[in-house]
Amino acid sequence: MVEVIENIEENIEEGIDAVEEVLENIEELAEAESVDEKKKKKTDKLKEKETGKSIEERKKELLEKAKKLKEKIDVKDLTTEELKEKIKIKKRTDMLIPLEEYVKAGIYLGTKVVTPEMKPFVYRRRADGLAIFNTDTIDEKLKEAIEFMGQFDAKDIILVCKRSSGWRAAEMFSKLTGIRIFTKKYPAGILTNTTLPNFFENELTIIMDHWLDKNALNDTLNVKKKVLMVCDTNNFSKGANKFIIGNNKSDRSLGVIFYLLTKGYCNSKNIDAEIPELDWWVGEESSQG
Repeated sequence: MVEVIENIEENIEEGIDAVEEVLENIEELAEAESVDEKKKKKTDKLKEKETGKSIEERKKELLEKAKKLKEKIDVKDLTTEELKEKIKIKKRTDMLIPLEEYVKAGIYLGTKVVTPEMKPFVYRRRADGLAIFNTDTIDEKLKEAIEFMGQFDAKDIILVCKRSSGWRAAEMFSKLTGIRIFTKKYPAGILTNTTLPNFFENELTIIMDHWLDKNALNDTLNVKKKVLMVCDTNNFSKGANKFIIGNNKSDRSLGVIFYLLTKGYCNSKNIDAEIPELDWWVGEESSQG
C-alpha cells in the first residue's frame, strides 16, 4: 500500500509541476494574442525563434500535455473508499496465491497469545480470543523470505521442523529443492561441535517454530549464521534475519508455506522441478482421492 500511495503522491507532484508549466505557457500565449496584430506577429516570431516551434505547434503540445496530466491525476476524483478498494484489488492481484487460498488454509489464524514482536502484524482478535494476522502482510513476508532464500545455495541451507504436521510437506520441499531437512530430531551440536562425526557448516537455517526448534536456532546463532524463521503470534522473532508470519501449527497452513518456498526457491535458482499443485501440499488431493 505504501508503494502505491507513494506513486500516487509522485503523480500528483508531477501533475502540479505540469499544471504550472501549462498555465505559464497559456499566459504567455494569451499575452501574445492580446496585443495588436503587428505586435502579435512580432511576438510570434520571437517565440518561434526561441523555441524553434510555431505558436500552433506549441498550442498542440500544451493540449497533449494537459491530456496526459488529466490521466495522471484522475485519482483525485475518487473517494477515499474507492481509492482504498482500488489499492486493495491491485495488491491482491499481485499476491503469490489468491487470497481465498490463504484463507482456506487458515494461515492467518494465530493463537490467543501475542508477543510484542508479533503485535504489529495482528489485524484483530476473534470473539474466541484468537489473534488474526493481516493476510496482505503474510504475503509480503513470504515474498521477502523467498528473495532472501535465493541468496543461498541449497547445500548451504538446512531446514528444521520438529512439528509432525509439517513433515510431509517438508520432505517434498527437500526432495525438490535439494535443501537438507531435520524433522523428527535435530542432533544438537552438529553446527557447533567440530569433533562430532556428523558436524557440518551451513550459511542459513530455516526454523519453523522457535519453541520446538530452539536447539537448531541456538546452534545457528552461536556460529553467527543467518536465520529465516516462521513466526506465529506466540513466537519471538529475536535472532531472525528474516521472518515469515503465519500459522505454523496446522498441516494446511504449513503446506502453503512449504509450497510457496519451494516454488519461489526453484524459480530463483532455475531448478527444473515438477512441483505438485497447491492441493497436494494442503492435503486436499489425498483426501479427495
